[in-house]
Amino acid sequence: MGNRLGRYAIWIAVALVGAVCWGVLALGRGETVNAAWLLFAALASYAIAYRFYARFIQRRVLETDDNRATPAERLNNGRDFEPMDRRILFGHHFAAIAGAGPLVGPVLAAQMGFLPGTIWIIFGVILAGAVQDMTILFFSMRRNGKTLGQMAREEIGPVGGAAALVAVLAIMVILLAVLALVVVNALADSPWGAFSIAMTLPIALLMGFYLRFLRPGRVLEVSLIGVGLLILALIGGGWISESSAYAEAWTFGGVTIAIALIVYGFVASVLPVWVLLAPRDYLSTFMKIGTIGLLAIGIAVTLPVMQMPRLTEFASSATGGPVAPVGPLFPFVFITIACGALSGFHSLIASGTTPKLIQKESQVRMIGYGAMLMESFVAVMALIAAAVLDPGLYFAMNAPGTVTGGTAESAASAVTGLGFSVSAETLSSTAANVGEESIISRTGGAPTLAVGMSQIFAGATAFLGGLQAFWYHFAIMFEALFILTTVDAGTRVGRFMLQDLAGNLYSPFRNTSWLPGNIITSAVIVGAWGYFLIIGVTDPLGGINQLFPLFGIANQLLAAVALTVATTILIKMGKLRYIWVTLLPLAWDAVVTLTASWYKIFSSEPTIGFFAQRSAAIEAYNAGENYTGASSLAQTQQIITNATVDGILSIIFALAIIIVIADASRVWFGLIRGTKQPEMSEATYEESHLDSEGREIEREPVGAGAGSSGTTPNA
Repeated sequence: MGNRLGRYAIWIAVALVGAVCWGVLALGRGETVNAAWLLFAALASYAIAYRFYARFIQRRVLETDDNRATPAERLNNGRDFEPMDRRILFGHHFAAIAGAGPLVGPVLAAQMGFLPGTIWIIFGVILAGAVQDMTILFFSMRRNGKTLGQMAREEIGPVGGAAALVAVLAIMVILLAVLALVVVNALADSPWGAFSIAMTLPIALLMGFYLRFLRPGRVLEVSLIGVGLLILALIGGGWISESSAYAEAWTFGGVTIAIALIVYGFVASVLPVWVLLAPRDYLSTFMKIGTIGLLAIGIAVTLPVMQMPRLTEFASSATGGPVAPVGPLFPFVFITIACGALSGFHSLIASGTTPKLIQKESQVRMIGYGAMLMESFVAVMALIAAAVLDPGLYFAMNAPGTVTGGTAESAASAVTGLGFSVSAETLSSTAANVGEESIISRTGGAPTLAVGMSQIFAGATAFLGGLQAFWYHFAIMFEALFILTTVDAGTRVGRFMLQDLAGNLYSPFRNTSWLPGNIITSAVIVGAWGYFLIIGVTDPLGGINQLFPLFGIANQLLAAVALTVATTILIKMGKLRYIWVTLLPLAWDAVVTLTASWYKIFSSEPTIGFFAQRSAAIEAYNAGENYTGASSLAQTQQIITNATVDGILSIIFALAIIIVIADASRVWFGLIRGTKQPEMSEATYEESHLDSEGREIEREPVGAGAGSSGTTPNA
């Protein structure tokens, strides 16, 4: 009884800490807020959500059963299906889902003020993002690791399933190409990043073979070896970047890095998962969580003040602020933050590699819900890193060159016109402090995050001289490493999706370990995103740059598909009273993303609507003038083409999601009214022979214990 009261007292204390922190964040009037309040509000909220809400979903809604064999155990083939230690699998899953979104999305959304983004990042992940990841992982695991598109086809029906398959596959290619472009931009002309990331490949191979052949089961041992070698690689990369003799050899252009990414994506997709993909992702997780953990410690030590106000004047503007993507607070803050709170891309990983590797059903809580909470924490750290910067510096870095003028003097004047202030001297000195010639209009969010992180780390290491330039370039390299792991895992998931699709036409493709099928589908998926990537690297308005504006909305529309599938399966399981768990986030996500699609299709503002931009660009072209952002009439013509393609694809994606939800609603009402019988596609129950650590359970043979006199065997 005493222990029970003690446990509840601890959780009551955590809740009180969270409530006080939230009160300070939300109810303050004009004064600045210390970042520590946001840090502890997030940690308290995550702790309560994981302890109570995730546990409720696991036990009451999903009813996980550790006596039931997972596909990793039943279909173990040493390639795609294999029971993996939960710690390594957590590392793989977290590394695979945590890409560009939680790093740059919150930074861009900070233009509205820190409060809207904070609320969505924390409560969005608790009630929507982590729920999606956990449920889809569980449902895919119960269906032999089937992909989201295939589950949609089997659970919803041919019409909604076909729409989902087309939408999921198209969006998948766009997402992978966008993520790959971010990696290329981060690694181009960066010897530190190129060397450090290249070294993770042989380290990962060593870890994979070490665990499988040399010291099976020695996870802590191989972790220490991997982390030690990773630290040496980081130190070596920093040394090489300062060494003129070797720096040039490790300095590569964008096209070279793009080709290397394509080759790596193909190899990682075809090789058995334990050889390269899982150990490299696990290794990367140490880097990711370690850096974010150090950033949190730096915030707790230096206690920086968030200089960005709770709400800026752009929060009430119908057109939003100057930082892309442009648009009003609702719905575009939720679209911009993306993976930090809810991400459709995660559902592809949760129905791709992870369900084929999980040892026990109960681990969906730790891996599905827990990894998403960790990614949300990354987003909180990114938001803090942006919010502690001077707002004038923030807008000078993130406003486009057409607004800032490209020089320190013109940028200072432009920022004053936005309602903030920053001196040209401050902009120049900040650039010098981080070792850059200029930080004006370094758009995209990543440079701003690097400056914010370097400022926090420099404050925490003031006794060493600050080292802001070192920490800035470390942050740039960290961002590239952070994002790369989504590309390799995403390519493998794309291969699974293509194999599921091709399996409807030629059954051998359904066997994900069939080598010819692996090679063919891997080549197709890599060729698809690689094509857009190569053109995007060589043409600033072509390739994936043409489709980049669709990234945020497409990602959230994908989440709507996942939550629709999850709701359908819950109803078929007889869990009608619990469908609010997935139905409420589905309703919110559908409203947000379809509203954003409406703006993109029908808005008359050229900075928001695709067709409005097309009309304005045509008008400029006919007048013989360059459109905004174009340096020639040829580029103006390319903008016209891009806006047309993006507008049409926005219509197609929105209609596809509407079809999926409408067809699923038909199934729901049929099941609820009893006019339709539930048809489950779960795999047949088989008893597990593995313990919680993945070891084979030694069972007593039948007849063991019988004496020579013929006594009855022990039960």
